Amino acid sequence: MEIDCFWALVEESGRRAPGRDERLAWLRQELCRRPAEEIVGFQTCLDAVTEEAFTWEVWAAADHILGWCSDDGFTDFRLWLVGLGRDVFDRAVADPDTLAGTAEIRRLAQEWPRGGGDEALLPEWECLDYVAMEAYALRTGGGDACEEAFHDAVDAGGGGCDPGREPRGTRWDVRDPVRLARRLPRLGALLPSTHGSLR
Repeated sequence: MEIDCFWALVEESGRRAPGRDERLAWLRQELCRRPAEEIVGFQTCLDAVTEEAFTWEVWAAADHILGWCSDDGFTDFRLWLVGLGRDVFDRAVADPDTLAGTAEIRRLAQEWPRGGGDEALLPEWECLDYVAMEAYALRTGGGDACEEAFHDAVDAGGGGCDPGREPRGTRWDVRDPVRLARRLPRLGALLPSTHGSLR
């Protein structure tokens, strides 16, 4: 699957369905109509795209937005970033402070001022990472070996990731108000550091 096709599917899911569950159902259905190799290609593209966002700067933004962000939380945050579409994703990877201008983060800032609100607004989308595997199982007839075969195919296609690697760039303390004001000024102003953890 070409990267343009990947992004077209992700963005079309947002136009066709209002919520994350509905988007996943639409994506699953669309992927099931394609050959197994294309389904694997979707996952390979997803892995490559989320790798682009694997930086300390993006992690700092996630840490500030969420109040605290674990390794798994950062994976889910990057998947959520993908769901925002290509333009927003590319801007956020280049400058995570641009997330302050998104409707999703502005809504989050309004509804989670003290750590309480609609969990559907949380910037995480773990289940996006499973939709291709689910479609692959449906397309190929499933079976006990399906998951292993899917992951082997993704690895062979250059997908997957090394769980022991470090993000690119330099780690910095987002709780330092001087650094926050310098590196993420818009996010710092929108979500004061006292907003607390959303988890």
